[in-house]
Amino acid sequence: MRVFIAGVMQGSKKGKGITSQDYRQAIRTEILAIHPNAEVTDPFMLFPDSPEFDDERAHQVLHEMAKTAGDSDILIAYLPVASMGTALEMIRAYDNGVPVISITPMAENWVVRSLSNYVFPTTEKFNAWVRDGGLDTL
Repeated sequence: MRVFIAGVMQGSKKGKGITSQDYRQAIRTEILAIHPNAEVTDPFMLFPDSPEFDDERAHQVLHEMAKTAGDSDILIAYLPVASMGTALEMIRAYDNGVPVISITPMAENWVVRSLSNYVFPTTEKFNAWVRDGGLDTL
């Protein structure tokens, strides 16, 4: 099972700051506890210095991660706020028939509604679903 963790990095921040990325390890840990053989792709783990990329490198990584998202078996999108990069990854996954699971309070957002197979309002609700075998249903 190849799982792609999509989620807000810069969001609407101005400049090169990023939001806390603690959610990524929490999601990864939960998945691996139930599915120890899962291959989990975390763009932030691969590119922790991404806000410092020049335009060429940013372009390359943006498209590479969108392709990887589309080639995954499952995409998990963490969206406490809107994220353009995550939306791109979600659409690539959706277009390739990859199930999209969103963790977000923005359940009424059109992108979330249109592209997600499942929407969870909190990480705790998502974790409970994973523990109850939710990923196995995909």
